[in-house]
Amino acid sequence: MADPTLPAWEYRVEDFGGIIKSEPKREDFEALLNSWGQDGWEIVSAFYHTGTTRLRIIAKRPLTAAVRRKRSMPGLEADLG
Repeated sequence: MADPTLPAWEYRVEDFGGIIKSEPKREDFEALLNSWGQDGWEIVSAFYHTGTTRLRIIAKRPLTAAVRRKRSMPGLEADLG
């Protein structure tokens, strides 16, 4: 069982660009990161896949009680709504 005194995190992994696609436009990418920041996400790592323009970004934010409930009872929102 997890230690309740330690912080718990939620993680997000997203890939941008690709072998054929070019890198995302700077202003579009900045807007996306600002949106993530407003939602509480903090970037912890970003790197390009070798030989491509595919960028992988890993972000985290504190895991809330609401998200824990949602994960432990998937589909509950649909049942209630």
